[in-house]
Amino acid sequence: VEEEEERKQGEKDTQMERKKDEKEGSWKDFIYNPRTGEFLGRTAGSWGLILLFYLIFYGFLGGMFSLTMWVMLQTLDENVPQHQDRVASPGLVIRPHAVEIAFNRSDPANYNHYIQQLHDLLQNYNDSIQERNDLCLVGEYTEQDNEPVKKVCQFKRSTLRQCSGLPDPSFGFKEGKPCIIIKMNRVIGLKPEGDPYINCTAKRATSLQMQYFPSEGRLDKMFFPYYGKNAHPDYVQPLVAVKLLLTKEDYNIEQTVECKVEGSNLRNDDDRDKFLGRVTFRVKVSE
Repeated sequence: VEEEEERKQGEKDTQMERKKDEKEGSWKDFIYNPRTGEFLGRTAGSWGLILLFYLIFYGFLGGMFSLTMWVMLQTLDENVPQHQDRVASPGLVIRPHAVEIAFNRSDPANYNHYIQQLHDLLQNYNDSIQERNDLCLVGEYTEQDNEPVKKVCQFKRSTLRQCSGLPDPSFGFKEGKPCIIIKMNRVIGLKPEGDPYINCTAKRATSLQMQYFPSEGRLDKMFFPYYGKNAHPDYVQPLVAVKLLLTKEDYNIEQTVECKVEGSNLRNDDDRDKFLGRVTFRVKVSE
């Protein structure tokens, strides 16, 4: 009986080892079968046909995509956007770039970062650089649609006088009467009608005295139209500086100022876009 049981157990062990060998052999044969030369279940010829199919298929897709892009690019002008109807009127931005300008006039460390932004902005407006540009007719558009090289009208830094950073490198921050520089965003082909100018008002019961540079905050039409970054690479847009003539009674009180472009057909009253033709900022000076 014992011999019979040992014999059955031996047969059972032999069968298990055989199944194990067959299983290992099947996995090895699936990866590479030396008898048929198959790799992962396919012969070299089969793999070659599959690769050829996908090469042709993706090559065709790539060609179609390239052709579509080429046709689309033929319809574009590298200097003028094809669609710009959503920016018919430009927005206004200020420097220093801050919604709230708060500083202690007695501590230069409080406002140095503000005046550095103004100096950086005006580097391209230095008189020595602007003298290389053209003198244009005041009050007239500088139209040059057919000119291959677009001329650039002069806007000298010294035009901003007390807010140029030349007579006073602190731009008025040291005396508590800061200068804010306003510029209009560039829009290709824009030719504002009328006589555009910047007008600023303080949102308070009494008026706040201000000085504008250039006088009356004018944005002269000779700086329009703009022809784009590629066609008009050295273009400089006109600036308007506003000097807030704050008094000691105004210190430690937040002043809200709104500036708008007026005197032209440019929009400044769209409630859906608070920066279209206008900009609002807050100033608080302490000592």
